[in-house]
Amino acid sequence: MQQTEWAPKIGAVAGLAIAGILMAIGCVTVVTDPPGRILTGIAAIGLIAFGFGSWRARPRLAITGDALVYRGWFRTQTLRRPDITLIRITEFRRIGRKTRLLEIETGADRLIVLSRWDLGTEPLTVLDALTDAGFAGR
Repeated sequence: MQQTEWAPKIGAVAGLAIAGILMAIGCVTVVTDPPGRILTGIAAIGLIAFGFGSWRARPRLAITGDALVYRGWFRTQTLRRPDITLIRITEFRRIGRKTRLLEIETGADRLIVLSRWDLGTEPLTVLDALTDAGFAGR
Protein backbone atom coordinates (compact mmCIF):
# COMPACT_ATOMS: atom_id res chain seq x y z
CA MET A 1 0.00 0.00 0.00
CA GLN A 2 1.35 3.41 -0.98
CA GLN A 3 1.79 6.28 1.45
CA THR A 4 -0.93 8.94 1.26
CA GLU A 5 0.21 11.45 3.91
CA TRP A 6 3.46 13.39 4.21
CA ALA A 7 4.63 15.49 7.15
CA PRO A 8 7.84 16.61 8.86
CA LYS A 9 9.50 13.93 10.98
CA ILE A 10 8.25 13.90 14.56
CA GLY A 11 11.75 13.63 16.02
CA ALA A 12 13.01 16.63 14.07
CA VAL A 13 10.06 18.79 15.09
CA ALA A 14 10.43 17.76 18.74
CA GLY A 15 14.17 18.42 18.52
CA LEU A 16 13.49 21.97 17.31
CA ALA A 17 11.13 22.67 20.18
CA ILE A 18 13.52 21.19 22.75
CA ALA A 19 16.43 23.21 21.33
CA GLY A 20 14.27 26.34 21.57
CA ILE A 21 13.37 25.61 25.18
CA LEU A 22 17.01 24.94 26.09
CA MET A 23 18.05 28.13 24.34
CA ALA A 24 15.39 30.08 26.27
CA ILE A 25 16.65 28.62 29.55
CA GLY A 26 20.20 29.53 28.58
CA CYS A 27 19.07 33.02 27.66
CA VAL A 28 17.62 33.58 31.10
CA THR A 29 20.31 31.86 33.17
CA VAL A 30 23.63 31.99 31.29
CA VAL A 31 23.74 35.04 29.02
CA THR A 32 24.57 38.16 30.98
CA ASP A 33 24.90 40.96 28.42
CA PRO A 34 21.62 42.62 27.31
CA PRO A 35 22.25 42.43 23.51
CA GLY A 36 23.14 38.74 23.85
CA ARG A 37 19.97 38.09 25.83
CA ILE A 38 17.86 39.83 23.23
CA LEU A 39 19.43 37.90 20.34
CA THR A 40 19.31 34.56 22.15
CA GLY A 41 15.71 35.21 23.22
CA ILE A 42 14.64 36.01 19.66
CA ALA A 43 16.36 32.85 18.39
CA ALA A 44 14.68 30.75 21.11
CA ILE A 45 11.25 32.18 20.31
CA GLY A 46 11.87 31.53 16.59
CA LEU A 47 12.82 27.88 17.18
CA ILE A 48 9.84 27.27 19.43
CA ALA A 49 7.45 28.98 16.98
CA PHE A 50 8.85 27.02 14.02
CA GLY A 51 8.56 23.75 15.95
CA PHE A 52 4.98 24.54 17.00
CA GLY A 53 3.98 25.60 13.48
CA SER A 54 5.53 22.48 11.95
CA TRP A 55 3.72 20.30 14.48
CA ARG A 56 0.40 22.04 13.87
CA ALA A 57 0.69 21.59 10.10
CA ARG A 58 0.96 17.80 10.28
CA PRO A 59 0.26 16.15 7.85
CA ARG A 60 1.51 18.78 5.43
CA LEU A 61 0.12 17.07 2.31
CA ALA A 62 -2.41 14.24 2.11
CA ILE A 63 -4.39 12.42 -0.56
CA THR A 64 -8.05 12.11 0.43
CA GLY A 65 -10.22 10.44 -2.17
CA ASP A 66 -10.22 12.71 -5.20
CA ALA A 67 -8.56 15.72 -3.55
CA LEU A 68 -5.25 16.84 -2.08
CA VAL A 69 -5.29 18.44 1.35
CA TYR A 70 -2.53 20.96 2.05
CA ARG A 71 -2.11 22.11 5.65
CA GLY A 72 -0.32 25.32 6.43
CA TRP A 73 0.38 26.93 9.77
CA PHE A 74 -2.88 28.87 9.79
CA ARG A 75 -5.29 27.18 7.38
CA THR A 76 -6.06 24.00 5.51
CA GLN A 77 -6.68 24.04 1.78
CA THR A 78 -8.43 21.31 -0.21
CA LEU A 79 -7.30 21.05 -3.83
CA ARG A 80 -9.63 19.14 -6.17
CA ARG A 81 -8.28 17.66 -9.40
CA PRO A 82 -9.65 20.48 -11.61
CA ASP A 83 -8.01 23.07 -9.31
CA ILE A 84 -4.52 21.64 -9.89
CA THR A 85 -2.79 23.01 -12.97
CA LEU A 86 0.65 21.44 -12.65
CA ILE A 87 2.69 19.32 -10.24
CA ARG A 88 6.44 19.18 -10.82
CA ILE A 89 9.85 18.79 -9.23
CA THR A 90 12.26 21.71 -9.30
CA GLU A 91 15.88 20.74 -8.83
CA PHE A 92 18.85 23.03 -8.27
CA ARG A 93 22.30 23.03 -6.73
CA ARG A 94 22.93 24.98 -3.58
CA ILE A 95 26.11 24.99 -1.54
CA GLY A 96 27.42 21.93 -3.35
CA ARG A 97 24.38 19.71 -2.96
CA LYS A 98 21.29 19.02 -4.99
CA THR A 99 17.98 20.27 -3.60
CA ARG A 100 14.57 19.17 -4.87
CA LEU A 101 11.27 20.92 -4.28
CA LEU A 102 7.75 19.72 -5.05
CA GLU A 103 5.73 22.50 -6.68
CA ILE A 104 1.95 22.42 -6.98
CA GLU A 105 0.36 25.10 -9.17
CA THR A 106 -3.34 25.78 -8.81
CA GLY A 107 -5.78 27.48 -11.12
CA ALA A 108 -5.99 30.43 -8.72
CA ASP A 109 -2.41 31.39 -9.66
CA ARG A 110 -1.16 29.99 -6.37
CA LEU A 111 2.10 28.09 -6.05
CA ILE A 112 2.64 25.67 -3.18
CA VAL A 113 6.30 24.73 -2.68
CA LEU A 114 7.17 21.80 -0.42
CA SER A 115 10.68 20.76 0.56
CA ARG A 116 12.06 17.54 1.98
CA TRP A 117 11.55 19.02 5.46
CA ASP A 118 7.85 19.65 4.76
CA LEU A 119 7.25 16.19 3.32
CA GLY A 120 9.49 14.13 5.60
CA THR A 121 10.74 12.22 2.55
CA GLU A 122 12.23 12.76 -0.88
CA PRO A 123 9.92 14.92 -3.08
CA LEU A 124 10.39 12.47 -6.00
CA THR A 125 8.72 9.75 -3.93
CA VAL A 126 5.76 12.04 -3.28
CA LEU A 127 5.52 12.94 -6.98
CA ASP A 128 5.42 9.22 -7.84
CA ALA A 129 2.58 8.67 -5.34
CA LEU A 130 0.67 11.69 -6.70
CA THR A 131 1.16 10.42 -10.26
CA ASP A 132 -0.12 6.96 -9.29
CA ALA A 133 -3.16 8.61 -7.67
CA GLY A 134 -3.87 10.53 -10.88
CA PHE A 135 -2.94 14.04 -9.76
CA ALA A 136 0.24 14.59 -11.79
CA GLY A 137 1.08 13.81 -15.38
CA ARG A 138 -2.29 14.74 -16.88
